[in-house]
Amino acid sequence: MGIFNKIKNIVTLKKYRNKPSKAEKHIKDIREMILSYQVKSLQKSHKNPLNAYGQKCFSQTDEDGITIEILKRINSINKGVFAEFGVGRGTENNTLILKAQGWNGFWVGNEKLAISYKESEGFYYIKDYITLDNIIALVQKGLKSINKDKVDVASFDLDGNDYYLIETLLKNNFKPKLFIVEYNAKFPPPIKWIMEYNKSHIWEKDDYFGASLSSFNDLFERNEYKLICCNSHTGANAFFIKKEFLYLFNDVPKNIEDLYVEPRYLLHTNFGHTQSLKTINQFFN
Repeated sequence: MGIFNKIKNIVTLKKYRNKPSKAEKHIKDIREMILSYQVKSLQKSHKNPLNAYGQKCFSQTDEDGITIEILKRINSINKGVFAEFGVGRGTENNTLILKAQGWNGFWVGNEKLAISYKESEGFYYIKDYITLDNIIALVQKGLKSINKDKVDVASFDLDGNDYYLIETLLKNNFKPKLFIVEYNAKFPPPIKWIMEYNKSHIWEKDDYFGASLSSFNDLFERNEYKLICCNSHTGANAFFIKKEFLYLFNDVPKNIEDLYVEPRYLLHTNFGHTQSLKTINQFFN
């Protein structure tokens, strides 16, 4: 952070001595530019070519672009069914881009959505706290509500019991083409670590959540999935594809060590204009 402090001191003293708020804005802009450049460099230098497609639209960082490239390769971009567990207020997640593409799907979360939407066969939201006791029933309810019998893309970001919930779904033959899961990047391969299941878990914004990439990898390998990418921007989300599609990803490294991305949460930058709910609401109404 030394360079940012130097820039801050120079700008504040010379040009904006009496305008600290304006100086802060310029410092922030400079910082965002530098971090953005760093992220682009990481994407280009990473061993996995899928990372070069990383781009943010509605995801937290670069997950949208990776998702789109994967779906293009498996010829599933134009239509499908999504399910996401843990969507916040509905303005920033991994499947909103699919809704924008015209997909049908359902979300499950325990927050009130900020968006305006109509429940229909195109979209359904279930407001509930997700546990091992109700995960199967929630999926059944979601699919029934949109009149579908299977999911093509599933995303999990619950900051806690994700491993156990996914394990239960896999055991019950819930097997979409693509799984996007949040992993605990603090633990690099080959370390295996899974938090203890806690029905009442609430993430305290520390390192006690989820499971390591190796633990998730073992789970998915046992169920005929293959890890093909970890997002290079933050090292937060891992992408697992059904092994039947693996021949379409021959350019992707095979070793988990080459796919793993360490935690880069501080490289979280602003992208484009401020997001408007009007833009999102248009997809749902």
